[in-house]
Amino acid sequence: MNVNKDAKQKLLSFIKKSKFDAEPSTAFNGLSNPKLKTQLNKFLDEAAADFLTTVNHQPNEKKFEDNIKVGLLRFNILYNELDTEDRERICTYFEELMDCVGLQSSNGQLNMWMYGFDPTKKN
Repeated sequence: MNVNKDAKQKLLSFIKKSKFDAEPSTAFNGLSNPKLKTQLNKFLDEAAADFLTTVNHQPNEKKFEDNIKVGLLRFNILYNELDTEDRERICTYFEELMDCVGLQSSNGQLNMWMYGFDPTKKN
């Protein structure tokens, strides 16, 4: 896997930016429960830090997929407190992290977390 040459800078920028704010250009109007914002931001920043560690230590697709798995597990304690739009936004942030490093696929993990199944895989 060829990691984007500016992956470190993109990940650091991701950590610094405010997340879960309403975005008028999208369907996301902010968190359904604003009290969760601090904790959700923390989980995303930890996921970005995991990606940074991988970038610095012989990165490959499997390691980034492991980062996604661990990152999504962090959100499980709050899963039932999130509405569909909140969960979709979390997946969008993980896609952004993937774009930062040049990872093409989560290997179905985002779909499994969001929907409970991977629509790209046949039973």
